[in-house]
Amino acid sequence: MAQRAWVSMLFHNRKTQLLLVNSLTFGLEVCLAAGITYVPPLLLEVGVEEKFMTMVLGIGPVLGLVFVPLIGSASDHWHSSYGRRRPFIWMLCLGVLLSLFVIPHASRLASLFTLNTRPLEIAFLILGIGLLDFCGQVCFTPLEALLSDLFQEPDNCRQAFSMYAFMISLGGCIGYLLPAIDWGGSFLAPYLGGQETCLFSLLAIIFLGCVLATLFVTEEAATQADVLDGPALKDVPLKSSPPACCSCQVSRSSCLLQARHMMQALRNLCTLVPRLHSLYCRIPKVIRRLFVAELCSWMALMTFMLFYTDFVGEGLYHGVPRAKPGTDARRHYDEGVRMGSLGLFLQCITSIFFSTIMDRMVKQFGTRAVYLASVVFFPVAAFVMCLSRSVIVVTISAALTGFTFSALQILPYTLASLYHHEKQVFLHKYKSEEEEDAARLEKKSAFSKGHLPSQKLPYQNGHAGSLFASSSPSSSPPAAGSALCVSSSCDVSLMMMVGEPDSVAPGRGICLDLAILDSAFLLSQVVPSLFMGSIVQFTQSVTAYMVSAAGFGLVAIYFATKVVFDKSDMAKYSV
Repeated sequence: MAQRAWVSMLFHNRKTQLLLVNSLTFGLEVCLAAGITYVPPLLLEVGVEEKFMTMVLGIGPVLGLVFVPLIGSASDHWHSSYGRRRPFIWMLCLGVLLSLFVIPHASRLASLFTLNTRPLEIAFLILGIGLLDFCGQVCFTPLEALLSDLFQEPDNCRQAFSMYAFMISLGGCIGYLLPAIDWGGSFLAPYLGGQETCLFSLLAIIFLGCVLATLFVTEEAATQADVLDGPALKDVPLKSSPPACCSCQVSRSSCLLQARHMMQALRNLCTLVPRLHSLYCRIPKVIRRLFVAELCSWMALMTFMLFYTDFVGEGLYHGVPRAKPGTDARRHYDEGVRMGSLGLFLQCITSIFFSTIMDRMVKQFGTRAVYLASVVFFPVAAFVMCLSRSVIVVTISAALTGFTFSALQILPYTLASLYHHEKQVFLHKYKSEEEEDAARLEKKSAFSKGHLPSQKLPYQNGHAGSLFASSSPSSSPPAAGSALCVSSSCDVSLMMMVGEPDSVAPGRGICLDLAILDSAFLLSQVVPSLFMGSIVQFTQSVTAYMVSAAGFGLVAIYFATKVVFDKSDMAKYSV
């Protein structure tokens, strides 16, 4: 018993929970970095042209733009014994595992259906790549919401997302290194197969272990208050036996509540898209400002990251990518690509370093100073890469952009969590309907001693509950069951609270706003892919890649100054 209690205490420890959640972050990034790095040669080997290959790589981000907000909104209103986030995380992880099986076995799967395997092999490859990119990138949204649910306090949230960024950078490092290893000649080859099969089997094993770690995550409790989604529900003592004066009403309404909850779930599924449209039309100004700033910052960074190896291979090493293998032009280009890959690897190392000290930097200089410094630093580094022809200087500049990468992985999400943690300040326009409904219900309930107004509303911060939120000493505990029944109006008030949940407008959940921020990252991959090829073709120089990245960075500086960082900015920007 003592050993079991010790194990239970260990798994409920804050640091353990943080490590368990972010282990999946690590697994996702390893699979995305290794998989997406390795699949372009696979597509070229089966005969897919380069212009179509870029379109295939854009399938995941485009689908993500469509489905990320839907999944975020559905997660905010989902109720199950496993919480709100993990069912969506596991569903998307299943898609990642399926893709890791389909990609290396595309030829074998095609041979099961037809003799002419090439067209079907290409189809299976495209399916696997799209599934990996889509499920892998979309899975980060409910994962970020789970982190925000468990660590709601600003300091805890910042530490959690610092670990999140650290795991992303570490996963990127491992993911970029794995395809460079000759797995076909390793000791694992007799057990896992050739280079492709061995690599993707190893990725599946790593990822499956990371997914299993989430089984031990203590997500927010699925209490009756979460199910009802109405005001003042947390004030009713749900776990203790009801007092005598209320037991009849609660017992009579329990079956009705279950039936009504099932009908409400079906209605929510049918009206998800119209409700999402209404939520999108009412995006808070603070989220809108943060989205625009993050979109410009990510467009600058992704323009650099997507085309940096090509810039080094052609611009610095003067290689030709379409030259025949074995020629000097092709050899110079391949050397440049390897050096460019080294620069991106060093960027991950730098990001890991800044992720470990980001919390200290924010405490020392403040969120505004660190965020603006990271945004300003990137165009400076990009202009250095434009002007310098030294491989060492360009590689060092590329490595230092890890500071911007780390900040964009941490600070926007901590700001979004801050907005929802202090919803009455930053999202007051979207809280007013809840408060009005709550006040209306409290007036009708006619409590004689006013216990309920002193309690906090459920979903006050956009969360169902927090495992590690520090409790304020000034906040009073939930009222006892006997205190609720001090008057004869108890039966009326309970029926109004639990019998009419549909009359209350649900709050704006944090997962939807995190999905909006993640849409900025997905959109930043699509836009450069559509236009940068034409820009380089027009200018006849790959330096246009870095010039465009620096230009996006300058625009990002302007919008970063408009982001709301604290309460004083609300009046300053008339939000």
